[in-house]
Amino acid sequence: MGRKTKTRVLVIGPYLTDRAANHATGETSMRSREARMSEAVGLALAIDVEIVGQEVVPLSQIRPATFLGKGKVEELAEKVKELEAELVAVDCALSPVQQRNLEKAFGAKVIDRTGLILEIFGERARTAEGALQVELAHLTYQKSRLVRSWTHLERQRGGFGFLGGPGETQIETDRRLIQERMTRIERDLETVKKTRGLHRKSRRDVPFPIVALVGYTNAGKSTLFNRLTNAEVFAKDLLFATLDPTLRGMKLPHGGRVILSDTVGFISDLPHMLVSAFRATLEEVQEADIILHVRDIAHEDAEAQSADVEKILAELEIDVHDHDRLIEVWNKIDLLPPEERERVKNTAGLRPEDERPCAVSSTTGEGLNDLLEAIETRLARGRPVLSLRLEAGDGEGQAWLYSHTEVLSRESDDEGHAFFAVRVAPEQQDRVLRRFPGTAASAQ
Repeated sequence: MGRKTKTRVLVIGPYLTDRAANHATGETSMRSREARMSEAVGLALAIDVEIVGQEVVPLSQIRPATFLGKGKVEELAEKVKELEAELVAVDCALSPVQQRNLEKAFGAKVIDRTGLILEIFGERARTAEGALQVELAHLTYQKSRLVRSWTHLERQRGGFGFLGGPGETQIETDRRLIQERMTRIERDLETVKKTRGLHRKSRRDVPFPIVALVGYTNAGKSTLFNRLTNAEVFAKDLLFATLDPTLRGMKLPHGGRVILSDTVGFISDLPHMLVSAFRATLEEVQEADIILHVRDIAHEDAEAQSADVEKILAELEIDVHDHDRLIEVWNKIDLLPPEERERVKNTAGLRPEDERPCAVSSTTGEGLNDLLEAIETRLARGRPVLSLRLEAGDGEGQAWLYSHTEVLSRESDDEGHAFFAVRVAPEQQDRVLRRFPGTAASAQ
């Protein structure tokens, strides 16, 4: 069999001018048009297509019927024909009517930013949960696209029962079937949510603190995850390379253990339906003791990407100014020229100690020791340290301490007694004291 040819795609970036954007929303974009187009091309490439052309279209206003002006639509229609493009990816959110009108004008399939992101998510979901979440988002999107644009949607089905009547139109049937499927998926995801809750409870009982990685897509979260845990999570220079959350154990410098969680990457204008669909996954972030905000500090849009991530974290009711919990990780410093790398490190060093970012390279390992120490320092805050004395030969008790607490030191006397200093989560303190009644236990 011959090799399947890739779909030929023309990418269009219709972006409001600063003046028009300011008039429409009261604010201008932090990103340059070139950077936005580059990201749009990256999104298209993520579904393995052939990019045959790309064009930035400055807009002074948005047209209700086609988003673009009439003259530009005609010009692009010629370009679609000339390039033999089968698909036109438009880097904005199109209404169903705008999408349909552009398809008619171009004589090719049109997909907007939301549809493109959904396509990527559909291809990347690996777990049953991920597939359910993506399907729910797809159906939410599809439901909004059911407009009276195709003749089969105008047909009517016969009525039911004795009354007969005109029955429901095909479009109503499609909507009902989609809604029924969405209801089933939401029920299944509720089960997933409960299972996750049980898993989290069992982890809290151990207890190992949870450290969650968040960041803009392609910021290097999975590469950092692999470097810290010696895991082999799929990591590639690709938007949304990781969708399904991954959990691994990790050791800190002084012997304490944590669970590191890698999560789905964020992106600007992330469709709200995806935030809703992935809420079960994102609960891992909400429940985390420490959140590492991984930033691609070498990217020209690093500040804008950071703002987008913080916006989504705020939607999850996470305080981005809580520096006891959130640590900024300035990743990919190895990609910076030597002078710029020093400048970035100096900038980080000038911040107050509690707010200081960790400048690292997940590829070379530079700065990772500082990051681990920062995690350890944050976790130590508010966690009592207990001093315990165990009888000679109490091997079971010693094993329990190593399994359920962070052992900071262990010493023995001539009679074989073992003296431990252990750090515990506040909610675990009573449990430890109950487990070792009569021992000399005191918070330090």
